[in-house]
Amino acid sequence: MARMKFICDTERCIECNGCVTACKNENEVPWGVNRRRVVTVNDGIIGQEKSVSVACMHCTDAPCMAVCPVDCFYRTDEGVVLHDKDICIGCGYCSFACPFGAPQFLSKGAFGVRSKMDKCTFCSGGPEANGSVAEFEKYGRNRLAEGKLPLCAEMCSTKALIGGDSEVISSIYDKRVAVRESNGKYAGSNIFGWSTAYGPAGTKGPTPTPADKIPGGKS
Repeated sequence: MARMKFICDTERCIECNGCVTACKNENEVPWGVNRRRVVTVNDGIIGQEKSVSVACMHCTDAPCMAVCPVDCFYRTDEGVVLHDKDICIGCGYCSFACPFGAPQFLSKGAFGVRSKMDKCTFCSGGPEANGSVAEFEKYGRNRLAEGKLPLCAEMCSTKALIGGDSEVISSIYDKRVAVRESNGKYAGSNIFGWSTAYGPAGTKGPTPTPADKIPGGKS
């Protein structure tokens, strides 16, 4: 079974925000919630400016899963970290625990009453039946069930953001680094967030949540 991961190549990202737009459009994400965003550091400093597309990285040892008091999170066979909004109580613990700021909460009313948590699903839906109206309304499009990859990565004009089988995307990135080194350019071999999300090389892959433990019973 493929282990799904994201890579954002900061040497290629041009801060066009195409990934952000693609995500919001495909999943009909409400205003005030950004499942994916582009962050730029050293903005305006020539030669030092870097942009990176950030969302849930579907970590190997996901801290959000560890701190959730109601166990609304689960992990699929592909390593994608999902959650059940019917169980989520909107406490915000996951938001404090996540190193990537992935959990999003839509404030409601004048006093900012917090909603259920929302985040990137790797275009993998949720615990409801694949392709159902309920799944789309709560979690967005389930492109993985359709044999497709996340639209944010597919729409990236420079292919800075790539998502899919970890072995395939790692191979793509390694080839880019090799070409940069052969051309005498900065290799950019340190992938943003990779070690934080997936651990050092040789880290054992995550264990999928057993079918009988998945909220809603979807395997």
